[in-house]
Amino acid sequence: MRSSPLPRMSRRGRVTIGVLIGVFVLFTLLGWGVNAWTDWLWFDEVRYTQVFTGVLATRLLLFLLVGLGMAAVIAVNLWLAHRLRPRMRPHSVEQATLERYRMLLSPRLGTWIALAAAVIGLFAGLSAQSRWSQWLLFRNGGNFGVKDPEFGVDVGFYVFQLPFWRYLLGVGFTAVVLALLGALAVHYIFGGVRLQGVGDRMTNGARAHLSTLVAVFVLLKAIAYVLDRRAMLLEYNEGAKLYGAGYADVNALLPAKEILAYISIVVAIAIIVFSNAVMRNLVWPGIALGLLGVSAVAIGGIYPWAVQTFEVKPSARDKEAPYIQRSIEATRAAYGLGGTKSAGYAANNFTPPASLATDTSVVSNIRLLDPQLVSETYTQLQQVRGFYDFGPKLDIDRYAVAGKTSDYVVGVREINYGELTTQQNNWINRHTVYTHGYGLVGAPANQVCNGQPYFVSGFLGDAGKETAGCSSPSEQIPAQQPRIYYGERMEADDYAIVGQTDEKRNVEFDRPTSTGGEQYYTYTGDGGVKIDSFTRRLLYAIKEQESNFLLSEAVNDNSKLLYVRNPRDRVEKVAPFLTLDGDPYPAVVNGRIQWIVDGYTTAATYPYAERVNLQAETTDELTGRGTFQLARENVNYIRNSVKATVDAYDGTVRLYQFDDTDPVLKAWNKAFGGDLVLPKSAIPAELAEHFRYPADLFKVQRNLLTKFHVTDPGDFYSGQDFWQVPNVPDAPDSGQKQPPYYLFTEFPGQDGPRFQLTSAVTPNGRQNLAALISGSYVDGQPKLEVLELPDQTRTAGPVQVHQQMTNNGDIRQQLNLLSSNQAQVQYGNLLSLPFADGMLYVEPVYVKSNNQDAFPSLQKVLLSYGDGASYVALANNLSDGIKQLVEQGKRAGQGTPPPTGGTPPNTGGNPPALTGALADAAGKVQTAIAEVKAAQASGDFERYGRALKTLDEAMTAFQEAQAAANPSAAPTPSGSPSASPPGSASPAPSPNG
Repeated sequence: MRSSPLPRMSRRGRVTIGVLIGVFVLFTLLGWGVNAWTDWLWFDEVRYTQVFTGVLATRLLLFLLVGLGMAAVIAVNLWLAHRLRPRMRPHSVEQATLERYRMLLSPRLGTWIALAAAVIGLFAGLSAQSRWSQWLLFRNGGNFGVKDPEFGVDVGFYVFQLPFWRYLLGVGFTAVVLALLGALAVHYIFGGVRLQGVGDRMTNGARAHLSTLVAVFVLLKAIAYVLDRRAMLLEYNEGAKLYGAGYADVNALLPAKEILAYISIVVAIAIIVFSNAVMRNLVWPGIALGLLGVSAVAIGGIYPWAVQTFEVKPSARDKEAPYIQRSIEATRAAYGLGGTKSAGYAANNFTPPASLATDTSVVSNIRLLDPQLVSETYTQLQQVRGFYDFGPKLDIDRYAVAGKTSDYVVGVREINYGELTTQQNNWINRHTVYTHGYGLVGAPANQVCNGQPYFVSGFLGDAGKETAGCSSPSEQIPAQQPRIYYGERMEADDYAIVGQTDEKRNVEFDRPTSTGGEQYYTYTGDGGVKIDSFTRRLLYAIKEQESNFLLSEAVNDNSKLLYVRNPRDRVEKVAPFLTLDGDPYPAVVNGRIQWIVDGYTTAATYPYAERVNLQAETTDELTGRGTFQLARENVNYIRNSVKATVDAYDGTVRLYQFDDTDPVLKAWNKAFGGDLVLPKSAIPAELAEHFRYPADLFKVQRNLLTKFHVTDPGDFYSGQDFWQVPNVPDAPDSGQKQPPYYLFTEFPGQDGPRFQLTSAVTPNGRQNLAALISGSYVDGQPKLEVLELPDQTRTAGPVQVHQQMTNNGDIRQQLNLLSSNQAQVQYGNLLSLPFADGMLYVEPVYVKSNNQDAFPSLQKVLLSYGDGASYVALANNLSDGIKQLVEQGKRAGQGTPPPTGGTPPNTGGNPPALTGALADAAGKVQTAIAEVKAAQASGDFERYGRALKTLDEAMTAFQEAQAAANPSAAPTPSGSPSASPPGSASPAPSPNG
């Protein structure tokens, strides 16, 4: 009696493993089913079920087609290898060893083959289902109407067809290799292939089978060479440092690929013929494969290298010129740079003109509020409750108030669940009581009041208007529905359960009242998924792993569940094919607060276009501080094709077509039924008024324009006229790029003020100003403009200007007085404004106390004109600063040198010195600072505390003395710029800030 070749598992062990596998599969399927069901309910709520069904059906289709196809290829080849086994095997030690494996496999060979094929098919299907986006574009993509410059093929082939063809080719290679390895193993086990013994080491059947698989692999390689010829237009050209085929590629590698494709076909035929019809051995097929490898190295490697080294490099500028031109044109087309309007700007005026004091298009609209710095101010002055939050960065938008359009700094008063106290942070409060925020708070960007914003909207009743009088008497940006159920501060687990059984009893905290009480509310919107049945409550109890869905009385037959409440996440779920801008912003549109999210369609296979990484190109000082960081996605084509909106009250998502010429968006819209994206004509006029040039797209275009503003191939190759984006002016050593900034202003050549996104650039490796790049909308169309300064301009760039202004002797002294151990100076946006053939620079100066809950207060304004060093001013407000610059310009015109400091001129034309009480107060401040430093060094904490108190008193006395010395521009007790009178219903921003 022969022993079993392998030990058998006990019945109990088999049962145990079976139960464990069953439990694992059950919970896996349960989790998948719960997620799929709740996703369906969510998509049904937002009325985008075609996205859910379309993506799911495509994933299942690819999983089944590729999985079953791969499994079939493997199964057929394994069965065929067994079917071709020899009936008689010679006796040898090798065959005796293999006998035990044959005994194990033979009784259940079909089961083993099915199991192996199923496992391989499962992994192939799982990989294939992730390619759903490529498949949908492959099925629905059309033409771009643009042909590539080498083959004359429409760009649509590269964007829509090529990626999926290359994937299918990869699947084919994988299937053939796995089939070859599997067949070889079966042939070896069953004697078709032998390593020992006399005679042929391979039967005729095994040789025919295996050689055919090798021939198929070589034929697939021939197809790969054909596709590689097209893909060469996407590769990096090391010679020109650009993307796209260069001289050596086109003249050497391209014909080499074609030759290798023909050689591969010949080799495939030779393998089959010589292996099975002529010599019936593997010698000549092996030689053919070797020749193919040698040809690939010699023709596809050595020859192009020789052309590049000996023909291109000695005269690369001339040889690569046509291909550099291709890359320039393709990049400008792929990134929407083709319509960029470039104009020269002399910037040869270095003396402040008198017209600065009377200008109404630039100076009156200068933004003083920095949306990043004043977010803390909004939170402290408009928070009212500790759980309200405005986020780390506010947004800039424009509104027409009293017939005048200005830009406003706006923020939404949201619930921040992370700020709930321990008492408040239980399940009932977190999910049924604190469900929403309240109000869009706005302030004119060019107006301040006692160093603070002048609030005009988002009031919580009368209490919201008691911010030291710095607010309008009525809402100037009224919202009929101010409640915020969907906002940027919402995390994935911040769901809300709304809806009550008792209509007379409201339980959702709404807002505090002017009498010190609290007002409650019940949600009445259409948003949310109904959880009015036991089945749905059980469903979400499993999804959220929370039993209160079943046990709590707060969940009733009227309840709705609001989830996926972040507007960016909401749009991303509805339109997974879009790349979303990192900075959604709120706007009041027709009385409702709407989140506006810019959506991009992208591609990575536009021939000859420069390839960039979105995360790297869009990262700057503000990334992660109120803006979302984009994914590490490599693209070489981008369009702002969609403007998406999310209603802050009911979560309604709408996708509007913004670029109606984009072939990629047309393909996606067709893939989901043709009506997923609303046409551009459906955009409400009031909504369109709040569209702004998207920041992340602008950063990508700006960075590309630093090189691709050069359109001459020879100049591009030399790289002498390239630009760079400067670092943050007040922290250049940080390595962070200066973010672009929104302005409502008028640039030279424009017919009036526009709301535009602006950035300064400097020459590569230098710090003087090279150009100003701006992006805006004109008649609903995006418009990029470049104001280019002369090459040898004296005009300083942002980093230089900041250093020159802050290093000025008199200005440095005043800045030192503002900063101490109790306070710190913070600088706002450094604005570069072209004016009267010169450059005007404006930089707000904030002071923030080190006390707990302190917020920045606008104390001074730094200004400079011309080259950044000759004419500088540090004033209490913008109006005084402009007057100082104009006065300095007049003195220069009279032959009198401008003052060396930034102190305001007196009526006699001479800068006033610190005298009398003001000088005494300044001396006391210096003495107090010295005492603080000494006490800190001594380690005496009691002495240190007394010194800090003395310093605070000295600073207060200095500010009072300063106000008494200059009553016409007397600062408030906090030293902030003078406020415009807030008494009128619609205070008009004025040049004096």
